[in-house]
Amino acid sequence: MFKRVLVANRGEIAVRIIRALHELGVEAVAIHSTADEGALHVKLADQAVRIGPPQASESYLRIANVVAAAETSGCDAVHPGYGFLSENADFVRACEENDLVFIGPPADVMERMGDKVLAKAEMKRAGVPVVPGSDGGGASLAEAQAAARELGFPILLKASAGGGGKGMRLVTREAELEPLYATAAAEADAAFGDGSLYVEKAVVPARHVEIQVLCDDHDGVLTLGERECSIQRRHQKLVEESPSPALTEEARAAMEEAAARACRAIGYRNAGTFEFLLGPDGSFYFIELNARLQVEHPVTELCTGIDIVREQVRVAAGEPLAVTGRAPRHGHAIEVRLNAEDPEQNFRPSPGTLTCFRPPLGPGVRIDTYVSEGVTIPPFYDSLVAKLVVWDADRPAAIARMQGALAELEVEGVPTTAPLLREILASELFRSGEYSTSFLSEDWRS
Repeated sequence: MFKRVLVANRGEIAVRIIRALHELGVEAVAIHSTADEGALHVKLADQAVRIGPPQASESYLRIANVVAAAETSGCDAVHPGYGFLSENADFVRACEENDLVFIGPPADVMERMGDKVLAKAEMKRAGVPVVPGSDGGGASLAEAQAAARELGFPILLKASAGGGGKGMRLVTREAELEPLYATAAAEADAAFGDGSLYVEKAVVPARHVEIQVLCDDHDGVLTLGERECSIQRRHQKLVEESPSPALTEEARAAMEEAAARACRAIGYRNAGTFEFLLGPDGSFYFIELNARLQVEHPVTELCTGIDIVREQVRVAAGEPLAVTGRAPRHGHAIEVRLNAEDPEQNFRPSPGTLTCFRPPLGPGVRIDTYVSEGVTIPPFYDSLVAKLVVWDADRPAAIARMQGALAELEVEGVPTTAPLLREILASELFRSGEYSTSFLSEDWRS
């Protein structure tokens, strides 16, 4: 096991990782920008290293600074969390070149899976269903138009170099294609430094279902079931639950088997998540592999009893998985994301000081956060304030528990998604379990 690990992140995920390291008897080193000088992850760590000014590009995204912090503090390994450098193959190589173990997949796997077009081709070779679309990246406007005519509308334009909804546009008819192509390419270039796009057939209506995996260095593969992530705003998740109310046991087994087969085919290691689109006929298609820890990992932990972050560290240290195959699971878990955003203003970020923050307590309730009353949410980073997660014996009980937790939650000082989350949990569409990725654009408030 490692002696000391650098946590290359901030916010609630840095806090989560530090706690897991301490439970394993491993020292944790935090990094922080000047804006995060007094942050909770800095206070909880055994050591802390300042790496730059508030802007992420000058601190948390500066590979040389992060690696130097790990070296000067005597770390054996680096845990990237999610976001920032977590899926940056150059960062993985920089760690390896400086004798630091990267707690995640190998650089070559990350690089191949980070290229959405190449990832799709590898999945096809592994026998995993993929969404029909253009076979190559960098489709020109003319090539996109030709692909759209062949596939039929609606289609999706997607960035070849990244995800998170950046550079993605739904095109419902030919007249929209040219202007939306220009917008998507510009957005992709701004987000990833690469404006190339590819085309996929849009599965409508669709659900977003993902499979969590853990893989060790001893050919062990563990699938931990699925998460339903269809309730999103701007292609970013707001509510997640496990198990999915849409999957039959047969479909669940098929999806897990596809993910396990893909892991072995590409030589995957550590934690990862295979994201799939689930069609109305029960067919499923690979979207992408997130080669890192997911924000919504707690719902899987609550249903399986497996601490995914601790397993990440153990696997990276060379230990085998204690269990392989399909992890047993029980009950139902729901996670909602409390973001410092104003849903009434198109989810505009709302940084500022929390004048009141009283999270809910009680059996089956978990809160992952880095804030407390009086803490200022800086404007430089992701708007996530806290993840509220509940578990109960079945879906109706879990919904009731989440409604109670949201009613108990008190947060003031900045606009947040809390009122919207309360509405979603109370809606008949959500309670029916028959929703899709278009949930927020549907008449769900009726």
